[in-house]
Amino acid sequence: MSKKALITGVTGQDGAYLSALLLEKGYEVYGMVRRSSHAGVADHRLRWLGVADHVQLVDCNLLDAAALIRLMMDVKPDEVYNLAAQSFVATSWAQPSLTGQVTALGVLNVLEAVRTAAPEARFYQASSSEMYGLIQEPAQSEQTPFYPRSPYAVAKLFGHWATVNYRESFNLHASSGILFNHESPLRGVEFVTRKVTDGVARIKLGLANELALGNIDAKRDWGHAKDYVRAMWLMLQQDAADDYVVATGRTTTVRDMCAIAFKHVGLPMEGHLRIDPALYRPAEVDVLLGNPAKAKAKLGWEPVIGLEELIAEMVEADLTRLARR
Repeated sequence: MSKKALITGVTGQDGAYLSALLLEKGYEVYGMVRRSSHAGVADHRLRWLGVADHVQLVDCNLLDAAALIRLMMDVKPDEVYNLAAQSFVATSWAQPSLTGQVTALGVLNVLEAVRTAAPEARFYQASSSEMYGLIQEPAQSEQTPFYPRSPYAVAKLFGHWATVNYRESFNLHASSGILFNHESPLRGVEFVTRKVTDGVARIKLGLANELALGNIDAKRDWGHAKDYVRAMWLMLQQDAADDYVVATGRTTTVRDMCAIAFKHVGLPMEGHLRIDPALYRPAEVDVLLGNPAKAKAKLGWEPVIGLEELIAEMVEADLTRLARR
């Protein structure tokens, strides 16, 4: 019999790529979605990858603990991937309470539902490199102390430690992936990489003349979401649950990432890039650089798609989207 996987946050970037990966491996995939008044809009990423008709969408909400328990009883999943969150750092400053409820307590609700109704299921929690915040080591590993610098990062840290606690307290096969920035053509346009590739595409097509950004000297470790969801799956195939940093081990400034995008379309960055102080965060995270040695050694995982290839793919996808409009 094929395995059953339940994915929360299935309509997001990672949920879509993970769905495609699991379907390729013969899984029966269930995707949890919140009810929306905009029917047919939520699954656009699944449709982009051509898998929407093969994912069984089920209504539920991270904030409804009883409904989550019923969902686990109905689906009887072999694997649960908790990818749902209020995942935009800037929004967490404007809506800190909502971020705490969804991104922190939502994890606890899913863990409790697994413990109560599907204790044999293997659980994955999407932790974040933002938990490192004000970095305590030049390259961040599983042993690096956390220092969160946003309500989002604080909430993610709660979910991370809740996962560790349930693993140690109830012997759940519960693993966390501390994922560094991972992007794709399915990334929301509010995130900086997609904001850049969409902006560059608009300038190339004559639909805009400038790209406004905040701190372009911030450094990030960027990989492709398609590579990173493979690491998620690998974690749940291990005999013992554990936590893993998933990263490329290369850090690049936002400025240099922009230069890659402009170069791809044959345009100079100068004259098109504008710094907007309003886009700076209240507390900046200046540098993130992951050390994926443990994931490479224990999972046999390696990133395949480099930053230049990633940005080129995103720019081309945005050029295609905009041209169709």
